[in-house]
This record gives sequence, structure tokens and C-alpha cells, in this order.
Amino acid sequence: TGPMSSECLGNLLRITLSAEYFENKYLSLSVVDQSGTAWELDEATAARCGYTVTYSTGSSLEFRASALSCHSHLEEDVFTVTVQIKASPTPDMSNATTHLKSASCHYGLWSPRELICESNYMEVSVRREVPQTIKDFIQDEPEDWTLVFPEAKAEASIWQIVFHQPEEKRALLVSNAWSAGYGLNATDSRVLLRVPYTAAQVQLVEDQGIPFSVLRSSTFYKYQWVIMMVDTAVACPVGGVDYTNKTITWTVPKYVPPLSAGVTSFKDVLVEAGVDLHKLSAKEMASRKYVLLNELNAITMKIPIGAEGGYYKTSVSNGQLGAKYSINLFLEHQWEDNKWGLTKHTIIKEIETPFEQAEVAITNNLNLSARLMNVTVGTFLPDVELVNLTVQAVPEAVQHDYLIHRARYTNGSKAYIIQVPLDAPGVKKEYMREDMRAYTLNVTLTFITHPSSETFVVPVIALSAVKDAVLPSARGFCDGRNLHLIITHGNVDQNWLPFISDWHLTPEAAQKYNYSLRDNGTHLAIAVPFLSSHVNYEGFHTSAIKASFYLTLKDGITLAERREFSVSCTFSPSELIQCLPNGTVIITAIKLVGDEDLDTALLVLRDRQCKPSLVTEKTATFKFNVNTCGTSRKFNSTTMTYENEVLYFRPGNDTPIYQLKFLCSYAIEQNADVRYESKKNPPPSVKPGFGCLALSLKLFKEKSYSEPYQESEYPVVKYLREALYFEVELLQPKDARLDLNLDDCWATNSQSQDSLPQWHILIHGCEKNKDSYRTVFHKVNYSLRVKFPQHLKRFEVRMFTFVQGTSLLQE
Repeated sequence: TGPMSSECLGNLLRITLSAEYFENKYLSLSVVDQSGTAWELDEATAARCGYTVTYSTGSSLEFRASALSCHSHLEEDVFTVTVQIKASPTPDMSNATTHLKSASCHYGLWSPRELICESNYMEVSVRREVPQTIKDFIQDEPEDWTLVFPEAKAEASIWQIVFHQPEEKRALLVSNAWSAGYGLNATDSRVLLRVPYTAAQVQLVEDQGIPFSVLRSSTFYKYQWVIMMVDTAVACPVGGVDYTNKTITWTVPKYVPPLSAGVTSFKDVLVEAGVDLHKLSAKEMASRKYVLLNELNAITMKIPIGAEGGYYKTSVSNGQLGAKYSINLFLEHQWEDNKWGLTKHTIIKEIETPFEQAEVAITNNLNLSARLMNVTVGTFLPDVELVNLTVQAVPEAVQHDYLIHRARYTNGSKAYIIQVPLDAPGVKKEYMREDMRAYTLNVTLTFITHPSSETFVVPVIALSAVKDAVLPSARGFCDGRNLHLIITHGNVDQNWLPFISDWHLTPEAAQKYNYSLRDNGTHLAIAVPFLSSHVNYEGFHTSAIKASFYLTLKDGITLAERREFSVSCTFSPSELIQCLPNGTVIITAIKLVGDEDLDTALLVLRDRQCKPSLVTEKTATFKFNVNTCGTSRKFNSTTMTYENEVLYFRPGNDTPIYQLKFLCSYAIEQNADVRYESKKNPPPSVKPGFGCLALSLKLFKEKSYSEPYQESEYPVVKYLREALYFEVELLQPKDARLDLNLDDCWATNSQSQDSLPQWHILIHGCEKNKDSYRTVFHKVNYSLRVKFPQHLKRFEVRMFTFVQGTSLLQE
């Protein structure tokens, strides 16, 4: 049918503009008169001239014109209306395309009085009758009229209109009435008055409890030398609609007083009703479950909400999505009375039910093989359009992985399908349990309704549970002085944090306790000294001490425990004691698991005045001379043995509940070669001493020793016989009198320095030169980085691998 179609409906013409054709266009609507002039319509002009513009089913634009509208061309029993539509993609109407539509309709015989109640105006037209005696009267010259009544111009047959209001009567000439928004017209046989509902003289009255818009008026027109007056009262119901039990009930009282003034007898002639200006037969109404009741004083129409003939449209209230059922009813009531003869009253009633909130269905269909979430949102009515998708915390530039498809159904409704890869930005991944991960999509959809341009948002949260969780795993080992845990990351622990009990193990905290904590993205490596505050001592025997280290991974947000790892090793009790040649003994006592109420600060030696010099929660360290603190001494032929005990007493009790015996043995005889030289030039002497030395071993990228490998670059990949450049540096103390000398250096196949096989790099401070893999020392010179060259040693080794027979050895 093209962009526009027309239809004749009694004394009304309807032109419908296709919603699809004019979609997303800005429109300008005009009516073209017989001279070809286009009159652009606004609300006031439409109501004055008998035009109605509204939206119908499917957002199509509907234009209706009365047979007696301002620019109708009347010819015999046909009226013609021409409309002009301008459509533009922009609000300023630039680049607009123009469409013309002309349509003609036959109208039937006019009743003496016809009333139309449109949605934006009321119209009354009455027969223009002239008594026969006046018809035979001889008309004088037209100029005589204007001399007597200058207001009554020759070209205007309607002279003035008088409004009857309770407080006064007010008369307006045609030009003033037109300026006030009224429409007046006269043909050879009819006088017409058109009134906007908003006109100043319109009154609101009630009949049988139902409100009516009423205008009481008399219109004066001239015929030859006679001024004629007709009653042009009009009344239209503006209420009378009730919504109960999912039914629309529309009640229209009969014979409203303003329309029945001076009438003494009434007789119904016809009551018909329909939808969209189409009359329905009794059979058609029954099939739609409509009910039409013509009672003594009122006409009632009942429509089930949702019935055929109406349609649902989307509505938004306070940001909430809902729907309203809309139906365009009309009622035609014809009656005869002793004043007018036949009156035809046509009422067009656009009814819209109250807002009813609607829930948006959201379903998630996971395509596990393709790792895609397919989230269906809706269904929505045809007047809804998706305009925006927002992903929380994801820039618009990386939202290209989010695909949206629109699904249309046979009833015109639609749904939107969001297709998102599980690994797309913005999809939140959370560990659930065992091997399950939860993938959560959190997006916000923004919609707009047509033609009302209301917006609303739908938050979409879709969750998919997938069995693809890889939990972190760990292996543990011990060297001579430390417990090690190496945790291999999975795919669920990116935001898990390491804890020792309730203590968060951060890099700063690890450094404070002299722990080693390194994370290269794939592995988390932790090393804890045997004697430290967070090691548990679970068993003590003369041959071994069992020590354990426990680490818990907790959720970084909820702090819920996720995984627990531990490593247990046995250490020699000799790790607790140092017997120095000068007779000083350093002994560390440990608190075992199960002795939680033991206070290490209260541990003492045999001489209870000897208290620990260093105390932690689980250890106490004593430093004393063998000739003090109640130390006993024993001799035999070759050795001298000193013995003491670490004890713990409960207050008021002389029986110890904790007892740790320890001893130090010294050789009675020991041969030493003494070199004698003249005292004239005594050589420098080096006295043995004890203290803490801080050393570092680094691997450099080039022979220039300018750039070492960083922790994040390990493990370093090298090929056989490729050079490795090592540097050993004395970090503390910074004493220029000290020289760093390397004694032995060897490589092993594991992190244990005592494991086999071993490859010797330095032997007694000398390069290994017995095979092609010769160790090469490099001279260290003073530089901005090297303040004390004597504190550094640099050497070069060629890359090798361990073999056994003809097989490579791997850890």
C-alpha cells in the first residue's frame, strides 16, 4: 500500500502512515487547500479545523479528518482531503522528502443534528433551515446589510456566536471566536461549530455521575434580511470508564440535558459500536467477548482487557517497565425527539488501562563446547528498541566481544540475545567449590519506547557454573636451614592471598621476618627459616626435630579459606646449639605444639638468673659462657664436656614441666703449627671473628656485568656452551678492610646443596680447568656501582647439563 493508506468511515476520513516506512524520521504534517496552499498542523489548528493526529497499533501514525474540516473540498456527496507529509532524518527537517496523499469519501444523508466527540475536539453541525415566507422575501442590495450591521460582512453568512454560561452570556463575532480557537463554518445546508476541549467557555458537568465536557451556545447567521439563530450546544463524555475484574466498562448516559433542552419525548433509533471506527455486528462482538447494553438511561460497553481489537503498548513509570492495554472504541447513538427530529451522536473514545508493571524474563543458555553464554532478555512488545549496552568497568572499545541478536516472534513481540564468550572482558570469574567456577555476566541494557520516547534500563545478571576450575597445587622440600613451599598457580587463585594463620604474608612482612617470598606469575615460592616465629615444632627426639610450616590461601575479598598447604621436615638438634671456641654457648629452645600455655620469656637455665637474650613466641635463645649459669663440667682422656639445661617452671612449683639438656665438648689436646718470624716486621695478623655477612649471587646478561636478570625473568633459558656470567658480592658490612674470597662453588640437580650429582665450578678458590668447561675469573674494577672492588668476585661458566650414561637428568 506504500507509505500511506486511506479509509472512509462515515463522515470521517482516515489516512494511515506506515510505521516501517517512516521509522526513525522526523515528520511535518500539513493539509493542502483547493488553491494548493499547505497549512501546517499544530495542536490548536487541528482541534479548530477538525483534524486528529494519533498513533494506532504498531506505532503507525493516524490522521483523521471530518467531512466538514477546514480544507475539505465538498462536491455533491463527496468530500476530498489532501495531506502533505515531509519526512527528514534530522530535527531541523533538512533533506526532507515530501509525500502527498489525496483521498475522497462519500458521505450519506445528514441528520438534522450531528455531533462528533473526537479525542481532541467536539463538533456539532445542524441543518440550516429557512421558513418559506423568508425565502420569498426580496433581497435588497448587499451594501444595505453592511450599513446596518457592519460586523456581518457579505462573505460571511455566520454572524456571531453566543455562549450561555451560568453567570453570563457572552457573544463573539466570527473573527474573535476563530482567534479563541473555535471553528465555525457554514455550507448551503449546514451550520457547524467545532470546539477544543480546552476552550475557555467549555464547562464540566455530571450526568448520572459521569463527567461531560459541555458547551451551551447559539449561533446566529444571516439569510437575506433575516438573522437566524440555531442551537449549537454540544456535549461529550470525558469519563465513565471503569477497570474491574480485567474488564473495561464504558458507560455513556443517554439524553444529556444540554442536548435535550426543550425536548419532551425521545425515541431510540439506533445504537451501534465498534473498534477503530469499524462497526461490529452482534456476532463479531460475541466472538470477541464484547458486551453492548442499551438500557433505559445509559449505553454500556464491556471489553475484556487484552481482547482482540486493542493492543498492548509499553509504558514506563518511575523507571519501571510496564504495559498498558489500549483500544479505540466508538459509539454511535441515533435518537428522535420532538425538537430536532433525528440526532446522530458519534463518540470516539481512546481508552488506555492503568499502568501494570511487567517483569523482564532473563534466561541463560550456556554453550559449553563453544564457551559462550547466550543470555535471552525479554520478550518485549514491538514498540521497544534496544539502544545501548553497558558492561560494568569495561571500556566501550573492548566490548566488541559482546554480540547482540534480535529475535522476532510471529505475534510481533521481540527478544534480545546477548552472546558473550566466557573469557570476554567484564565476565567475572569466581571459584565455587571443588572443580567448579562461576562466570557472572553483569550488563545494563537501555531501551526506548516508540513513539513516546520513554527510556528504561534492564540490569542483566547471568551466572553460569562450569567445571573448569584448576586449583593451585604445591610441593615442599627442605634444605639445611629452611622450609620451602612452591605453589603452582591454577586458574582460580588470581585474587587469593597467602596467610599464615590470620597473618597476611605480604612482601613487606616477609622481609621483616627474613622470609623469602617470590611470585613470577606462574609460581609462588616461599622459604621460611627453620628457627622462625611461624614454624610449628611438632616433635623432638635426640636424633631429629620435626618442624612444619602451614600456609593458607584465602579469598582476597571475603577472606574465606580456599586452600591449605604444608611442608614438614626433620632437622638435626645440632641446629639449636653453637659451641664457640672461646667458651661461649648459644642455645635456642623451642616450644612444641601442644605447649601453647608455655611462655618462652620465662624459660631459664639451671641458674634461674640466666634468662634468654632473644625471645619469640615459639623460641628462646640463651648466650652465655660455659663457666656460668650453673653449667657442669666433665673430663675424660680426650675431651672436656660442659652440660646445662633449659627449664620451665610453673609459678610456685619447683618441678620443671619443660627440660632441654644440651652439652658442648672440647678436645683437651690439639696440635697447631706455629710459624715464628722476627718481630722486627711482624706480618699483619688476622684474628678469627664472628658476625653476620650479607651476600648476593646474581646472574648477568653480558660480560660487561651491566644488567642482571630480574626475578620476573626467571627461569632463564640458555643453550649448551652458552656463557653464564655470575657475580658474588659482599653486601654487608661495607668495610674497606674486608676482602671477599670464594672457596668452593658447585652446581646440583636440585635445590638441595648436598644432592648428587654435583658439578664443581671452583675448588679451594681455584678455577676448574680439567675439562673443556673451564671456569674463567673476570677482573672487577672500580665504577659508580662498584665502590669496593675487593667485595666482588666475577666468573664465567659455560652452560652444561647433567647426564647419566647417555640420558639427561632432570629434577
